[in-house]
Amino acid sequence: MSQQILIVGLGMFGMSLACTLSDKGAEVLAVDRRRNLVEEASAFVAEAVVVDATDETELARLRPAQRDACVCAIGDDSKEASIICTAMLRQMGAPWVIARANNPMHQRILQLVGAHMVVNPEQEFGKRFANRLIYRHVVADMPLGEDLHITEISVQPPMVGKNLVQLELPKRFGVMVVAIRRGKPSRILQPSPQDPLQEGDNLVIVSNEAVIPNLIKLTGGA
Repeated sequence: MSQQILIVGLGMFGMSLACTLSDKGAEVLAVDRRRNLVEEASAFVAEAVVVDATDETELARLRPAQRDACVCAIGDDSKEASIICTAMLRQMGAPWVIARANNPMHQRILQLVGAHMVVNPEQEFGKRFANRLIYRHVVADMPLGEDLHITEISVQPPMVGKNLVQLELPKRFGVMVVAIRRGKPSRILQPSPQDPLQEGDNLVIVSNEAVIPNLIKLTGGA
């Protein structure tokens, strides 16, 4: 059975999230006060309705307690509305409430009113994009916590033809290769210690963020 997810707020973040979740098979109920955005979302979500999420009666009709997750994606237009909506979603028994914050103070308030998770999409994208800007061979980067990151890097020319045993990446850099992305269309492969790396391969590694510049520098990246 597909997950049922309520998304409140159809700005750029909410609309993108609704589209992506729908593509992945989730049953998305998308709501916003703006009819034009609701009509846009109706093209790809299971259901889209015009709702004022700060109205307790209207929000209750969406049955948040019966959803697998509820996302309050209300953006910069109204921090007060996002706080009210998040608090009511918790009071109505929503099992998993994710709220979007715009700054640290907003984040603290959302946590105080009960959000299970608070995200700041602009801040998180900025951090990930900074690594891609500085380290040109970083394809993607995602934090796992305070210290660890999952990073996808392109295989550098000196690495082509060598296998993971020869490269000794755990010993030399303290990184663990968890997957290899290969080919077009790309396939995710379980790494084999004896399998030579190919031109165009990407390595998906788990490491401390501080290791990345040394890894790229010493394996031939710019």
